[in-house]
Amino acid sequence: MSHSRIAVFPPRPAHLGVGHCRQHAAGSRHRYLLSGVDNASLARHHLAQMSKSPRSPPNAPYVVEILAFPSVQLLDVTGPLQVFSTTNDIVAESGGDPPYLPRVVAQGGLSVMASAGLGLATDRLPPIDATLDTLMIAGGHGVEAAAADPVLVDWIRMRATKARRVASVCTGAFLLAASGVLDGRRAATHWSCCAELARKFPAVRVEPDPIFVRDGPVWTSAGVTAGIDLSLALVEQDLGRTVALAVARYLVVFLKRPGGQAQFSAALSLQASEDKFGALHEWINKHLADDISLPMLASQAGMSERSFSRHYAETTGMTPGRAIERLRVEAARRLLSESRLPVKRISQRCGFGSEETMRRTFLRLLETTPQDYRARFSS
Repeated sequence: MSHSRIAVFPPRPAHLGVGHCRQHAAGSRHRYLLSGVDNASLARHHLAQMSKSPRSPPNAPYVVEILAFPSVQLLDVTGPLQVFSTTNDIVAESGGDPPYLPRVVAQGGLSVMASAGLGLATDRLPPIDATLDTLMIAGGHGVEAAAADPVLVDWIRMRATKARRVASVCTGAFLLAASGVLDGRRAATHWSCCAELARKFPAVRVEPDPIFVRDGPVWTSAGVTAGIDLSLALVEQDLGRTVALAVARYLVVFLKRPGGQAQFSAALSLQASEDKFGALHEWINKHLADDISLPMLASQAGMSERSFSRHYAETTGMTPGRAIERLRVEAARRLLSESRLPVKRISQRCGFGSEETMRRTFLRLLETTPQDYRARFSS
């Protein structure tokens, strides 16, 4: 079987764009020139809202190393790579110096075959003391073998100490965890791998819901395309929200999702292969505004309360109360983005009882308020 091959060369790499797991100064920013931008360029790159005030160009580009390995997830590498490359193009079009120098690196610096069957030409692992701003670890089917390589794990551990920030995409969190970088920190990974990450690395505080998590200088993202969300957040940290939104628009990423955005719908997360409680979930969604009690749920399921609680938790991985809360949040999110109903009315319709209760629930589960959620996601 023949494989396609792509060569990746910084700073303007070629870009193409999934296995998942079931098998220093934080305030420093690059400055860029935005004066003299003509209308055609603005339209072409969706920069109409970018500031026209001149800014000083950076002294040197941010060096971003994206670690790849055999059977790496292709989009874990090329998604972030494209974000940084497009940022370079947009800033350069505006008259500034390209702010990023992205590099794909791997042991040996030879071709790495991604799990999708596409070859990536890579650079050798740089010396530990080489200049570095951001270290990103990709994920994929090959992450288990990579995490078992003591030479590679040691390189990550030492290289991370030289970086202003460290990030992982999807199951790349397993490599970061193996290096000890995630010890005592909150972290995200692909939803299907959260339990395994928590079991293998009990010192890591795994969060199964967010798109990405930032804990100090360490960033971790959920599965596959969430690496793009994380990379846009890194661009926002470096260059500001306006530039990050311009990059998102150019890439036709319609919504620049915050880290607290759920990885997938609550309804999907509650489904088991046999969908044992599918009819119950339909009933709950039709009665979200009601005061849904445990006896009521058990009656609908045709079980005793004790039996229902046990079987429900075994099937869905959460308590009935938590499931109802997730379904209410999802219904509220949908109404916030698709309707102009007042927040108070939405809180009542979705069964929160009060606007304040819904606000606290959103902050806890999504790390944003209903008002901010609507501002980001309303159509």
